[in-house]
Amino acid sequence: MTESIFTEKTTCYHCGDECLSTSYIVENKSFCCLGCKSVYSILSANNLCSYYNFNDHPGLTRARTDKRFDYLDEPSVAKEFVDYTDDNLTIVTLYIPHIHCSSCIWLLEKLNKFNPGILYSRIDFLKKQLNIKYDTKQLSLKQLVELLFDIGYEPLISLQDVIKKQNRVNTQDNLVQRIAVAGFCFGNVMLLSFPEYLGLSAFEQTFKHFFGWLNIMFALPVVFYSGREYFVSAWQNLRNRVLNIDFPLALGIVVLFARTVIEILTQTGAGFADTLCGLVFFLLVGKFVQRKTYHHISFERDYRSFFPVAVQVITNNIERPVPLADLKVGQRIVLRHNEIIPADAILLKGEALIDFSFVTGESIPISKTLGEIIYAGGRQTSEAIELEVVKPVSQSYLTQLWNNEAFTRQQDNRMQTFNERVSKYFTVILLAIAFASLIFWLPTSLNRGLAAFTAVLIVACPCALALSTPFTMSAALSIFDKNFFYLKNTAVVEQMAKIDTVVFDKTGTITTATENGIMLVGALTGRQKQMIYSVCSNSNHPLSRMICRYFGKIKKLPIALYKEMPGKGITAFVDNVEVRAGSGHFMFGQHDAADATKVHFTINGEYLGHFLFKQNYRGGLQQTVDSLSTYQTFLISGDSDHEKRELLPVFKTGDRMGFNQSPQKKLDFIQLLQRLKGKVMMIGDGLNDAGALRQSDLGIAVTDNINNFSPGCDAILDGRSFNKLPAFLKFSKNTVTIIHCSFLISLAYNLIGLSYAVSGNLSPLTAAILMPLSTATIISFTTIATHFAAKRRKLL
Repeated sequence: MTESIFTEKTTCYHCGDECLSTSYIVENKSFCCLGCKSVYSILSANNLCSYYNFNDHPGLTRARTDKRFDYLDEPSVAKEFVDYTDDNLTIVTLYIPHIHCSSCIWLLEKLNKFNPGILYSRIDFLKKQLNIKYDTKQLSLKQLVELLFDIGYEPLISLQDVIKKQNRVNTQDNLVQRIAVAGFCFGNVMLLSFPEYLGLSAFEQTFKHFFGWLNIMFALPVVFYSGREYFVSAWQNLRNRVLNIDFPLALGIVVLFARTVIEILTQTGAGFADTLCGLVFFLLVGKFVQRKTYHHISFERDYRSFFPVAVQVITNNIERPVPLADLKVGQRIVLRHNEIIPADAILLKGEALIDFSFVTGESIPISKTLGEIIYAGGRQTSEAIELEVVKPVSQSYLTQLWNNEAFTRQQDNRMQTFNERVSKYFTVILLAIAFASLIFWLPTSLNRGLAAFTAVLIVACPCALALSTPFTMSAALSIFDKNFFYLKNTAVVEQMAKIDTVVFDKTGTITTATENGIMLVGALTGRQKQMIYSVCSNSNHPLSRMICRYFGKIKKLPIALYKEMPGKGITAFVDNVEVRAGSGHFMFGQHDAADATKVHFTINGEYLGHFLFKQNYRGGLQQTVDSLSTYQTFLISGDSDHEKRELLPVFKTGDRMGFNQSPQKKLDFIQLLQRLKGKVMMIGDGLNDAGALRQSDLGIAVTDNINNFSPGCDAILDGRSFNKLPAFLKFSKNTVTIIHCSFLISLAYNLIGLSYAVSGNLSPLTAAILMPLSTATIISFTTIATHFAAKRRKLL
């Protein structure tokens, strides 16, 4: 009976990926690559294998590149990243995207076990930051980063200083402290007001006056510290002749405080200190829940996040790292496999196979010849190459994209929110009712007129209205978050609800960036499959690994004389028979057609066929676009139109698809739709989409890994949730409807309160009941209604 050539699937002990080779085994543990094997060896040598006890396969795959971090030895570069340094101590904070579990925390806080020069290391898990103190005499920044790289936790180091930006925002924001002060005062004022509520104060007039003075003391920090932001905002908007919701709120706070002070000083009443403190406290809590922050995601990235910090420059045949800002025209630079071209340059040496998918949208790597100009932003996918810089970084093709006005104009409020639209009318009506009450009672009694005037401003203060939006939006953001859809802020939900036009990019957006379709053109016997698999399993090239996955787990045959030319092909002998696999240029001396990627193979000199690689469309693409039938849908791509026929059933007509579109043409197309009164949502993934994303009314960046680079946008959509896009749009409309309903509820409470207020008979007890009751009702309604809407859209 013939023995089966297939074996069971083996997973890497470190990272959990499938092991396509049996070359990396240590202590009966299998590893997918040399990198994972090396990490395990380092951990084992330092008695840190408990790392694997906390989670299954907690590590991450990585591949070492020589000279990758040499630029960190340059003092001018290193000083940009350290927080503090002297002759003995250096403190640095690094952003590490791969932090994801308890094993990561355990390992990274024991870095001193690897190198005694590390004195202290602590993790901020939410921000994915690692703070390290190390001995400057024993360790350099480059050695520290290399150590982190060796154990699988490479820091993200880019020209945009993410760490300092986050810390600067946090130091300027004292919202939590203001909530704490307001909450403390609110609790104490409520406690001191209980005798008044229960009618006990009549028995002890001395305590009544003393408690009143204490209430004023507690109200002072609430008004002048916790509530100060509302006064500043109201004043700034009045200077700009704008009535926003902060004006009636600030007016309500002033009136509450003034009446409280006057009533207590004149001993004519208990005042409204409890209502005042409760109002400010709940408003600040609403602002807190609205300000949801994804510390590990950046929505403001530009080309600086994509470019290297420094490049290797050749001077007198010696390589040295040079900061990108110091790169000059005429300098000769070296780029290795998978590195980014930082400036427009001429190819001088080596075979360039450039992936421009992130800049132009073209999904297939382009081969460049000696003497040809290669534009900035491309990624070298073949061997090391040498180039001569012909333009400064600031004048390259890629950086010109950021000179467009779309990147300089303020776009945080491209559409007015419901609160912004309602607040100006609300304020006018509120003041009209207040003055009408004053005028009505003025002939009868001045005191009653003033009491009615202030009571209207107190009761009709739009507390519930101000809380309905943040609590609804906060609940909505948590729903989106659970479905891997991350919004920049709560205003994006309302922007999404108004969208009527959806524009898709192609490469990386409606196609998967991590999976390509693979098709075998030719017939192979079982033995031939084993031979090709055995050769390809020794290569870490993505196409080789995909070929191995295509065959499944096949028993590997012994090989000899293995040789791999990066980006070109591989040769080896299996049972003294030569097996070759690679590109058309490597195999036959001529390039393949530009509309497909192929890997050809021969056994013993006989050509047996090739593997054809084409991009896969995301699952459910047809159903997703069909579900958007009430929207205008378009496709604009920098790619060639070789897939136009396949996409025609999805987008129905050819005039809704545009190919070979430059980044500027994409931006112009969005502007055209907007001039036709469309509310446009752009969905893209690369730098070539950055201008269109910024120009659109709502820009969504699609990524298959949120730790990877994504252009500046309003929201980031994980590729796993792409087919939920129609549900997200419907849910955003439901969310806005819930806000409208909560506004009606708050309006009902205001009408009830106004019936007391216009008569001038509003008591502190009535105000103390109405305010928290309306707040509790609004919060309960918005939370329950939002979750009900999410279940209806199958998002929970």
